[in-house]
Amino acid sequence: MLLLFMATVMASCSKSNGELIGIQDREDWYQDDPSGMLFIPMGSYNMGASDEDVPYGQANPAKTVSVQAFYIDETEITNNEYRQFTNWVRDSIAHTLLALYGSPDEVGYHFKTDKDDNFIDYGQQNFYNLIDWDEEIEWDGEETRMVLEDPNGGIFLPEHEQFYHIRQIDTRKLNFTYFWINYKAASQKGNRSQGLIDRSVFIETRTDNIYPDTLCWIHDFAYSYNEPMTQNYYWHPAYDHYPVVGVNWIQARAFTIWRSSIKRSYHQSEAASFWNDYRLPSEAEWEWAARGGKDLNPYPWGGPYVRNSNGCFLANYKPLRGNYVDDGGFHTLIVGHFAPNDYGLYDMAGNVAEWCEDNYAQASYRVAHDMNMSVSKDLYEDFTVSSSRRVIRGGSWKDIGYYIQVGSRSYEYQDTTKAYIGFRNVQTYLGRAKGDGPKSSAIY
Repeated sequence: MLLLFMATVMASCSKSNGELIGIQDREDWYQDDPSGMLFIPMGSYNMGASDEDVPYGQANPAKTVSVQAFYIDETEITNNEYRQFTNWVRDSIAHTLLALYGSPDEVGYHFKTDKDDNFIDYGQQNFYNLIDWDEEIEWDGEETRMVLEDPNGGIFLPEHEQFYHIRQIDTRKLNFTYFWINYKAASQKGNRSQGLIDRSVFIETRTDNIYPDTLCWIHDFAYSYNEPMTQNYYWHPAYDHYPVVGVNWIQARAFTIWRSSIKRSYHQSEAASFWNDYRLPSEAEWEWAARGGKDLNPYPWGGPYVRNSNGCFLANYKPLRGNYVDDGGFHTLIVGHFAPNDYGLYDMAGNVAEWCEDNYAQASYRVAHDMNMSVSKDLYEDFTVSSSRRVIRGGSWKDIGYYIQVGSRSYEYQDTTKAYIGFRNVQTYLGRAKGDGPKSSAIY
């Protein structure tokens, strides 16, 4: 036995000549730019007001901060992109209902089959792992309609709630259950060294309705006729490439978790290493990206003016009292209508204001760290959902010029929906900067 051990050690040593060489044959790594995102290099800059503090709130004093490299969406998330999320939730609910309550003769195709095309006995395995999620749903099939239109458990509006007897999805049932790890709680001193507490207690879960509040167009503006926007803005093809609105901070955050999960599922199917998760930007990241490398300037295009040399406005906002149209818009505009900043990002000023990850506090700049500055608490940490204020940045189509400055900050409660607030995602870059690591052909 001793001889065998010695032979094994000697064989192992001979491969590395007795030197420390690390684990060999690791996969080469190269991160392609995620679809629709642009690379923002790391940098240090003067965060805060670059012009007069008009409200004299002293909530954005100048502060030098550093931000590591990341990706950010080129434009705000559009109606059509967010609709991929709501349709995914809709289809997932439909697949589950059909698998649970459908007749095997009619809807058994929703289960995976073995190599002989026989249905797997789902009673002995994880039920949800056996549903064939990629199978197309026969929405007009008789059995499908019987299950999905059941007034006690389906996903369509009951007959007495239908308008002109039109069959529509009951958006109140588009609930998304999602999970995340509460790293802040796991890092607390009481859990040192890791593992003193059952790790499962740091896995958080929520279920939220994720359909946009289409009525925001009416409830945001008293004595104003906006019914056509409520009826058409989210679903009509005319608005596919307009920024999604009526999404609160909680829904925007749920979108980032869903977006991360579908990308992670793809990586797993290809046996590839994961990327960092998608998330909402910190306000330090948002401002660094919005400035486009133009430090100390008030607008994404530089400044100090909101018009170009031809007298044309440079963003979609409220340029004059009672006048929403001289900038070329009325309410929201198709994303990318105005020129991008020097990083190639569109609509970092105006169109819709954007949710950031951070909690809002006037003293944030004074208490936050100067490295990757972020003042954000978890959903269940120290406050209730309805009492938390979240930072919004960039100003919107209904805001005056002060709010479209890159250093201006405001807030809304995280469970609030508005017709002038949308969002975009970021993703931390894996590494220091592009070109640091070895490159190889990628599968993405």
